[in-house]
Amino acid sequence: MLPSFSGARIRRVIDRSHACVPEHAHDWPLLSLFVMGSYLNHTELGQRFICGPSAVFYRAGAAHRNATAAVGFEQIEIEFDPCWLGSPLLPDRPVTLWTGGAAARQARTLARVCGTDPSEQHLRAAIRQLLEVAHRQAAPRPPEWMDAIARRLREDARLRIGELALQARRHPSWLGSAYRHATGEAVQETAARLRVERATHLLRETGQPLSSIALDAGFCDQSHMNRSFRRVLGRSPATVRLERREFRQTPR
Repeated sequence: MLPSFSGARIRRVIDRSHACVPEHAHDWPLLSLFVMGSYLNHTELGQRFICGPSAVFYRAGAAHRNATAAVGFEQIEIEFDPCWLGSPLLPDRPVTLWTGGAAARQARTLARVCGTDPSEQHLRAAIRQLLEVAHRQAAPRPPEWMDAIARRLREDARLRIGELALQARRHPSWLGSAYRHATGEAVQETAARLRVERATHLLRETGQPLSSIALDAGFCDQSHMNRSFRRVLGRSPATVRLERREFRQTPR
């Protein structure tokens, strides 16, 4: 459990690989902020596979369930009283999904704020900022080449933007800007996150030593892994390994 206030509660939720989270709902509206991993989200919108920067807003009582993919899933959940937030920009629909673009970047910022022991005023302002950005943003349409780039990065997170641009037949600087606009994170941020996802899965679900995990996940060495964890998660690999005791569900 992260900081809680009179009108808001923050939780870090960790699901192991191939876990199923049964259908459930919440008494207060809920913001689910992507941190890392991937999962299949089942709501009234249908099935949506989520594997990158995003936020899902559930109105009070909106039912949803998840099926986690192969590397597990970590999210930040913020449950809040609408009166506490005091924003007119809460979506009217039971479920609203924001993926990519400025809203996804703002969701990443809000997730980081939640991990810094924010004050009540700071948290409220950060949530309002996300809602304002999402309200202004038209749903971004991913370019045709995006799936191929994302697949190549998942296959090999060590690829540089020049190599990816060559495959997409685009100039590297153009591709970098277009990728960030479409996904909400830079290519090098995606690559770092994917390495951290792989390492986190091994830390939480195997007994491999940290030095071995660093190499398996594509880091140069253990020191490189430590720096990346601090940058992406704000926590050390040793801390993440202990979080195996906090899984929400057992395997399917």
